[in-house]
Formats: sequence, C-alpha cells, structure tokens
Amino acid sequence: SGRPWATPPTPCGSWTCARPDATPGRIIPGVLRAFADAQPPGSRVRIIGEPVWAGRSDTEYAACVQHEALINASFRSSAATILCPYDVGQLPEHVLADAWATHPKVIRSGSGHAEDSEAYAPADIVARCNQPLPPVPDALTFAFDSASLPQARHVAVGEGSRHGLTGVKLDDLALAMAELTTNSVIHGGGTGVLRVWTEDGYVVCEVRDEGRLVDPLAGRRPVPRDQRGGRGLLLVNLIADLVRVHTADSGTTVRCWFDR
Repeated sequence: SGRPWATPPTPCGSWTCARPDATPGRIIPGVLRAFADAQPPGSRVRIIGEPVWAGRSDTEYAACVQHEALINASFRSSAATILCPYDVGQLPEHVLADAWATHPKVIRSGSGHAEDSEAYAPADIVARCNQPLPPVPDALTFAFDSASLPQARHVAVGEGSRHGLTGVKLDDLALAMAELTTNSVIHGGGTGVLRVWTEDGYVVCEVRDEGRLVDPLAGRRPVPRDQRGGRGLLLVNLIADLVRVHTADSGTTVRCWFDR
C-alpha cells in the first residue's frame, strides 16, 4: 500500500501485523524479535512489516535500508517468515533496486510466487550504509573524559532544553547521552567528543570516540534479563527518534535525533 498500518503489533497465533516504526533501529529488537522471542520454542512466526514507504527522508531511508539488510542475519537461528511490502507505484527505482539487494526472495506484484533475487547482497548494503556522517561545523562541541562525564551530560541536557525539548523527550536525550558518553569512556578509548545542534525540527546529539563496533547487529539484539551490561546502544535505539552509526578503524560516531 505504501502507507504504514495504523495499529500496533497485534499477535494472533504465530502471526503479527505491525505498524512500521518510524525508528528503523528499534524495529528488530523492539518489534520483530520481541514478538518472535515470546512464542513457544520451535514455533514458526510470520511477520509482515513495511519500514520503507514513500515520504521517508534521505536520512531515514539510509537507516531503513540498513535495517532491511540486517533482518535475515538477526533471524538466522529462528524459524521465521517475514514479508516486506514495497509500493512499486510510489517508491523510486533506487529504493526498489535496494529491495532486491536486501531480500533473498522477491514476489513481483501480481505474480503470486517467489523468485530468488540474483542481486541479493546484504553485506554490500551494510557496508554502503556505513559511511561517514556529514559534518556539522556550527554544532556545539564538548570534549570529555572520565572526569568530565557529568559535565558532558549537563551540556547535552542544557542544549536540548535550550532548543525546545521538554518532559519525556528531554529525559530520553539525557539517558541516551549518559549511555553513549559512558560507553566512550569505558569502551572507546577513555575520551570522546559530544556535539549538539538542531536540524529539521529535531535536536541532534552526536558522540564520537576511538572505539570500533565490529558487530553490525550491535544495539539491535534483545538482551537476556540476567545479562550484566550490553544494553547501552540498544537503549539508545529504543528511545531516540532516529539513530545513525558510522564505525571505522579511526573510531565510531553515534548520531541521535530527538523530535521537538
């Protein structure tokens, strides 16, 4: 249809139909795996999800196509059938081409049967999405280390408030920045750089450090309740309105959008 469903995830036996979440990084851990992992062991689940629709911004789409490329890897050990509708009448050709690259089988409109995708190359899409994020020269910038972690969080919250965030949204920003800056100190070389600015109605926060993420599914896997730690990036994906990550040998940048 090219339009999101108007209902929340609704389980019915081993089926769920879910309104596609606006936050691509939240879909696998917060919707798809949350449903699949709640089913009896050995059950095959069937899911219909439409994360890509006409009207997505370029920034959102980059996160969406990365999500699509990671779905099969996230369900590698699960019995699941997932159908992803694409509106061929509304979406541009490059988006449809990406659909062939991120799905091993494709059902053409009206055909009624699945065919193997010769263009299937999810690893290539993940690599393509892992590009440096555009610099923002006029962003407020604050370098931090272990001694200045509290000040970094104070700076982020102060800027978020100054730019119009209040209530739960401001609390979400505070929590996300606390997680990311702490991760930088513990896992990212002991220091980091925080940047904050506004963009298209959002407050945007970015944390960069010298660490590297080697797992493309980091922050997209549900974490067992008895596991200690390992929830920082997952939490950020669950509470921010959009998250983009770039990682390389030189370091990792996590950029988060919070809607005003």
